[in-house]
Amino acid sequence: MSDTLAEVADGATNSTSTPPPASDPAPDADAVTVLVVDDEPSNVESLRKIFSREGLRVLTAIGAKPALDVVRRHRIHVVLTDLMMPGINGVELLRAIKELSPDTEVVLMTAYGTVESAVQAMREGAYDFVEKPLKRMTIVKTVRKAAERQSLLAENRSLREELKLLTSRDIVGQSTALRRVLDVATQAAPSSATVLVLGESGTGKELIARYIHSKSGRAAGPFVAVNCAAIPESILEAELFGHERGAFTGAVARREGRFAKARGGTLFLDEIGELAPAVQVKILRVLQEGEYEPVGGNTVKADVRVVAATNRELAREVEAGRFREDLYYRLNVIAVTAPPLRNRREDIPLLVDHFLGVYCKKNGRARLAVSPDALRKLMEYSWPGNVRELENVVERAAVLCRSDSLRLEDLPDAVAQATPPTPSALTFAIGTPLADVESRMIRETLAYTDGDKSLASQLLGISTRTIYRKLGEETSP
Repeated sequence: MSDTLAEVADGATNSTSTPPPASDPAPDADAVTVLVVDDEPSNVESLRKIFSREGLRVLTAIGAKPALDVVRRHRIHVVLTDLMMPGINGVELLRAIKELSPDTEVVLMTAYGTVESAVQAMREGAYDFVEKPLKRMTIVKTVRKAAERQSLLAENRSLREELKLLTSRDIVGQSTALRRVLDVATQAAPSSATVLVLGESGTGKELIARYIHSKSGRAAGPFVAVNCAAIPESILEAELFGHERGAFTGAVARREGRFAKARGGTLFLDEIGELAPAVQVKILRVLQEGEYEPVGGNTVKADVRVVAATNRELAREVEAGRFREDLYYRLNVIAVTAPPLRNRREDIPLLVDHFLGVYCKKNGRARLAVSPDALRKLMEYSWPGNVRELENVVERAAVLCRSDSLRLEDLPDAVAQATPPTPSALTFAIGTPLADVESRMIRETLAYTDGDKSLASQLLGISTRTIYRKLGEETSP
């Protein structure tokens, strides 16, 4: 190879001295970094000169083992390596690099007679190969294209991760009310039973549905959500079950419905209380018979687990004749109720911290702290819109806050002027365990006293030590 590099270097003088095993030039965040790997020092030096003249940041390594050390220490965009080297060859180096840095592109230099090996290497993840004798324009063009591809893939991955962060929603909270719901959801998840998630708007019913899906045997399958209230009644049936070509005016092609798209996974029917009677009948058939008919098509087996949600009281809807009683009982096999935010105030600080992390990153600003006054008002507000309203308030603050801390003046007037909630009567179902009654009573009183255990103990007629002991029992293993 050394006799061809004079041509590659375009007149550059090949160095006959031995370069160090790996070179570490000063880092440049904007420069493309190329790692040149060969067992012949003169070839490495010639290629280093070529890429340096092209404005690239060049690292070098004599052999595969020093090259792996460089990859471990630096962010490498492209590795240009000889295919045939003693010890670890180019293909083995390729595999090791992809293990250490999957985004790094690898270009192989190969002599006549080893092209087949280079093609095989491309199947294992190499970007391209260049044949010897090397030509300066060819090698530079190939490396630049590899760098462009690496940059594009890295950017796409970063955008996907950011989108996932912004669109994913974790269930945040440690309150007793929330843990009780998640306990039921965890028990129900492995079964095939239909789950009905109840609760006010904004309480996170879809999050609970996603949680059930993630803990089920269908977690590897799709999770398909349908907002039944957002789809016009005239097309809802086709959206759910699909249609055949020519089934109705405008059906110019066959289309899969949401039941088909959720095959092997979970179908989440949000706002199911809004379903028209005709569609209720068809949903009932799926739940009873495990099959459905696309509009204009033949019967299809349904391979989905149904989780439904509503903010309506379906029992009253049944009494009013607006919802089928048989469908209600089919849906209500296991029911869980998402607690409103006012019943889990102890989760508000955790939720605020979570949403600040999301929206400060989204808006490209440093993470905001929260002043004690602002947090106190956030705890005192009644949150009629529940977690969704809290999220909107935090996002607004992340955009408009002019300091490094979210302060009282950064909150909407309705929140900033909130008054402490007045104590209210607590009701418990007959048979509620005494430990649960005590726990809720203590936590609700603490919420009312803004965490003041001394005042809470006076109101409850117990000692402060008892409050600490009762709360400690809940967290002890």
